[in-house]
Amino acid sequence: MAMTIPSVRFGILGAARIAPAALLRPATASPEASVEVVAARDCERAGIYARRHHIPRVADSYEAVVSDPDIDAVYIPLPNSLHAEWTLAALAAGKHVLCEKPFTSNAAEATTVAAAAGRAGEESGLVVVEAFHYRYHPLARRMCEIVDSGELGPIRHIETWLSAPIPNKSDIRYQHRLAGGAMMDMGCYVVNMARMLGGEQPTVLSASARLQSPDVDRAMHAELQFPSGHTASVHCSLWSTSVLHLSARVIGDGGELRVFNPIAPQFVSWLTVRSGGTRRTEIPARRPTYAYQLDAFCDAVLRGRPALTTPDDAVANMTVIDAVYRAANMRPRGA
Repeated sequence: MAMTIPSVRFGILGAARIAPAALLRPATASPEASVEVVAARDCERAGIYARRHHIPRVADSYEAVVSDPDIDAVYIPLPNSLHAEWTLAALAAGKHVLCEKPFTSNAAEATTVAAAAGRAGEESGLVVVEAFHYRYHPLARRMCEIVDSGELGPIRHIETWLSAPIPNKSDIRYQHRLAGGAMMDMGCYVVNMARMLGGEQPTVLSASARLQSPDVDRAMHAELQFPSGHTASVHCSLWSTSVLHLSARVIGDGGELRVFNPIAPQFVSWLTVRSGGTRRTEIPARRPTYAYQLDAFCDAVLRGRPALTTPDDAVANMTVIDAVYRAANMRPRGA
């Protein structure tokens, strides 16, 4: 059930570094979205953030944002360990939710949130979306089209990589109590992309981690198996010998697809297909992934159109992430 509101008014929980790219700039360019209020643990910091990014109001707490009658949706870019708590709070307050990935700390939390989102969707038409922004870009759709078309023949193997250096070891991504780790941060992308391209829910055959501390992975590699027999290798790191690696590869009996930077094609990206003795390269649109994501979110809220990255899909993704940790002899986050 779509909401009868002219545009989506957002509140932000946390003065997060990702919010300007993920929401603030796309909202400025959209006639169907606006950011009205922000809250942070430090009110002074929230005020500085609001002035810098031209946000009209500052709330004195996260609770004040989710209960604000003048906002329709809550954007949650908080540390991973807080995603479930504040998504549930926003739903209880009757707000739509755009929650950063990973959706929760683990699959059990994701299941709880998905159940609440399902009830809220049925009763009040509330929309909950996990912010896998790359999924909404035409490049992701094109990748799936090529795989599904049969041009590559039966799919045999998929490889997904996301490695980017995070040298500051005090970063929240290295903190176990905040549900940090390479598999939670970079890895949620590579698992999601492998699932998208594989077309099925995989099981985890094996995994190996490089550790920053006894409970926190700075890099992870895992081997996956799909029910139809094809396999996938997923690789991610916050700090390893693979300093910067952003790519996807699909190998079929009749050809191969390679994509450079499928996560943020607005910067630089290309797609190459080899099949039938030919090779071609396609260059994706440069419009930001986040703009497409905001369009889709507003479509879901205002017109009831389905989103791609649903809570149920988040449960499936977190299930694989938990299994990767267990295969690497580590505990899932929050467990």
